[in-house]
This record gives sequence, structure tokens and C-alpha cells, in this order.
Amino acid sequence: MAMMKAAVFAEPGRIVLQDKPLPDVGPLDALLRVTTTTICGTDVHILKGEYPVAKGLTVGHEPVGVIEKLGSSVRGYREGQRVIAGAITPSGYSNACLCGRCSQDGPDSPHGWKPLGGWRLGNTIDGCQAEYVLIPDAMTNLAPIPDGLTDEQVLMCPDIMSTGFSGAERGGIKIGDSVAVFAQGPIGLCATAGAKLLGASTIIAVDRLPARLAVARLMGADHVVNAADGDPVEAILALAGGRGVDVAIEALGTQATFEAALRVLRPGGTLSSLGVYSSDLTLPLGPFLAGLGDHTIVTTLCPGGKERMRRLMDVVASGRVDLGAMVTHRFRLDDIEAAYELFSHQRDGVLKVAITP
Repeated sequence: MAMMKAAVFAEPGRIVLQDKPLPDVGPLDALLRVTTTTICGTDVHILKGEYPVAKGLTVGHEPVGVIEKLGSSVRGYREGQRVIAGAITPSGYSNACLCGRCSQDGPDSPHGWKPLGGWRLGNTIDGCQAEYVLIPDAMTNLAPIPDGLTDEQVLMCPDIMSTGFSGAERGGIKIGDSVAVFAQGPIGLCATAGAKLLGASTIIAVDRLPARLAVARLMGADHVVNAADGDPVEAILALAGGRGVDVAIEALGTQATFEAALRVLRPGGTLSSLGVYSSDLTLPLGPFLAGLGDHTIVTTLCPGGKERMRRLMDVVASGRVDLGAMVTHRFRLDDIEAAYELFSHQRDGVLKVAITP
């Protein structure tokens, strides 16, 4: 039996590298040989036991690779072709997909679909922090990589670029809007870049780390606010002329940042929430204006599917955004436990790591 190396969830606090059998390829599947992948903040939630997955599951949901084998019914692709697949791998035919919410895909049944059901890789099926990964519904999910783009140039597309951009899109940013983005980790940085692309004229980036604020400038931030220097709400309201911002994007997943995002909104503004929360949220009565402020609060799970991936790679190929500064560290798959130790503790200025089997 052919075997491969894979990073698997062993128990809370432990993701380990072990040997697993190569997956069987069904008629609609594709087997990818992974050439580059990365670690996501959601993987850290899995590592810590804050998001439950099955023991022995291969983790990871951001694959760049080469088609090793195609299912018998897959058309329009060839073995040896360089491709990516999104972190969200929708079927394309569920009720959720047909309603335009592919990330909420899942088996249709009399009981409804499973929330977050489109996120399968590293969640409900084996993921891509491995030498090989099986991509389900390949014709819906595989996107060929344009000639001339490297693995690292497209590495952000499967998840954080799609998620961050979607946070800006779901916020309804218009030309001339003012936008505050709370937290400049990888997702927040992509939200900052997305706000710039959508036409925001004033983008205020918030973080506690000067190095991340410097990268935020590269992504398009007009102003940066170091939350370690004082109340970021006061600083943002001053920069916004006292009127509040049109859109606030929360990209950390804490009560404090969610509440701060609400406090900087103008009446009728939009709070776009990207964070993954580990505890209950509460709405503060004053900033929420007792529910009478015409606020809009929206959430986002990373859009997936091959058309979304194509669009994001075209943005990269056009030169309108350069996310190269976000890959700060590189590891071999053999050293993935060390990569998790670095990334989960946010040491050494890490933003994203590139993992190569």
C-alpha cells in the first residue's frame, strides 16, 4: 500500500507528522501532489482543541499542487497540471450553493444542511498538510494556476485572501468610504488590501505590533493606529473627523475588538466580522444604540470554488496586489511541528509560513 506523510490532529495541544495511506480517488475526485501549503489561524484553534475535529484527521486547507490522478468522470483537467483549490470545496449543487452561499454547503436532508459544511478539507475530511490531498468535486474546485505565477504568489488565494477580500466585499465598501480594520494578522492585512481595491479613500489599520502596521501600509492603509499606545476608538474617531467610519472590519475574534469595531461606526454603518470567536459575544447597549442605529452586522466564511480562485489569481497576476510580504517563514513538511510551535506562539514576527513537502 502506497503511503504518504501527513500532519494529523492527535489530541488538543498536539499535531504530529505520521504516515498514512494515499487516498483512493473516486470518479469526481482529484488527487493532488502538494507542492506548497501553509498554516492558518483556524488550524491553531484546532490544535488548541477550541474547534473540534476527529483524532487522526489530516489538517490544513490551503493547497497548491500538481494533479497526480484524476477521477474517471473528471473532465477539463489533465494530470501534471498546476492547480489550487479553495479552503472551501463546495459541491456546486446543494441548496446552499444554489442560494449563493457555497461556504455553507452540505448534504441536503429533511433536517437541513450542516452549517459551515463547505469547509471540508482539514475539518470533516483529510486536509492538505501532507504530501498528497484528495480534492472532492474536482470540476467545481480546481483552478489552474496562470503561467508565470509561483506557488508562493498564489498561496494566499485558497483562504486568507478570499476571506479578507470577502470581509471587505460583504462590508459593502464603496468608492470614497472610510474603513477601519481591526487586527493586521494575515486575514486583516488581506481585508486592508481588499478595502483599497474596492475604492475606500480612508483606510485605518489597527494592531499592537509595529511590524504588522508597517505591512498594513504596504497593503494600502492610509493611517495606522497602534492599540498599545492608547484607546484605538478615540484615535479612529479623530481620524474620521468625529463622524465614525462607514465600515469597520473585525479580523481577530475577540469581544474587545468586536466592541471597538461597533463603537467606531457611524450611524447606519456596517460591521463586517471575520474573526473566529472562542466564546460568546455580547452587544454593548450604547454603541448598538439599543438596536435603533440602522447598523448592519455581517459575517463571512471564506468563499470557495474554482471561479473565486480564478478571480483572485487574476488579481495577483495583474499586479494590483502583492501579498509576498506575508510569507515570512519557510519549513519543510518534515519540520511542521516546529512550524506550528512558531506560528501558534506568534514568534519571530511570523505572518504566514510556507510548507513544502
